[in-house]
Amino acid sequence: MNFKNKLHYFITFLLFILPLNVFAYSDYIIPGGATVGIEVNSKGVLVVGFYKVDNTYIGRDAGFEVGDKILKIDAKEVNSIDEMITKIEENTSKNIVITVDRNNKSQEIKLKLESDENGVYKTGLYVKDQITGIGTLTYIDPQTRKFGALGHEIMEKTTALKFEIKDGTIFNANVVGITKSEKNKAGEKNATYNKNAVYGKIEENEISGIFGNYTDSLPEEEKLKVAPSSEVHTGNAIIRTVVEGEKVEEYNINILKLDDANKTKNILFEITDEKLLEKTGGVVQGMSGSPILQDNKIVGAVTHVIVNDSTKGYGIFITTMLKEGEN
Repeated sequence: MNFKNKLHYFITFLLFILPLNVFAYSDYIIPGGATVGIEVNSKGVLVVGFYKVDNTYIGRDAGFEVGDKILKIDAKEVNSIDEMITKIEENTSKNIVITVDRNNKSQEIKLKLESDENGVYKTGLYVKDQITGIGTLTYIDPQTRKFGALGHEIMEKTTALKFEIKDGTIFNANVVGITKSEKNKAGEKNATYNKNAVYGKIEENEISGIFGNYTDSLPEEEKLKVAPSSEVHTGNAIIRTVVEGEKVEEYNINILKLDDANKTKNILFEITDEKLLEKTGGVVQGMSGSPILQDNKIVGAVTHVIVNDSTKGYGIFITTMLKEGEN
């Protein structure tokens, strides 16, 4: 066999062993719908605002900007507010050098600390290292145990920036009430948490949702086939969500329009279920991630409410979430 024939044989062999589906997610997944508590920890400590010390904004005047991520104090790495405080207290002078990440570029800022009458150092910086809230579990892949939730990224409200996470968890949440949506005002689920009842570890915060490994026992739910975007159509569909306690229920919606071009707003729908409308007034905060089912397949997840008409909302294609969750 000459070299050319060997090469042809090798290429042919590769064609036979390469899988037809290049994505690792399963064709059948467990649909979610459960309300979950969500807690994520940041990469570094995020600057979210400034306060005056002796009538001067010492943090802002030193050169800090809202959105800066504090990575080091005097060349020593910090990953939390507690670590930041410890490193400041270890400093023997009032002058410290803080390394920040700004727009993916590292820079050093010199800050002169001020102390109050009790000797407590003041930085003039409002900072955050954690976000806690609720959302809806969208799916679990029973083969890989990967999960997806929310259908959109977690944003930090003050900065309106994507929250860069180090890690996080999803855990048990119990819906204790609903603040109903009204015109020009989105409602919300009100819930209590049990952070000790952890369901999974969050590893990614991406534009199409949060993703990680499901560590609890798998729910006893019927697996549903994943529908490609080409099979999703206008007309009747269902969303799965919780409006009271921990009970997942199914509610009727009508898919009005499809958009393949948008990254997260692929499915425009309206809630037609009178029971759900009576309870919530439409789409509410905390519903994000609620799976959308059609023709006994999982097709997408709720992502946004249309504020001026809360009976309508947007959803993302499930395949978009699955692809990003497997990357």
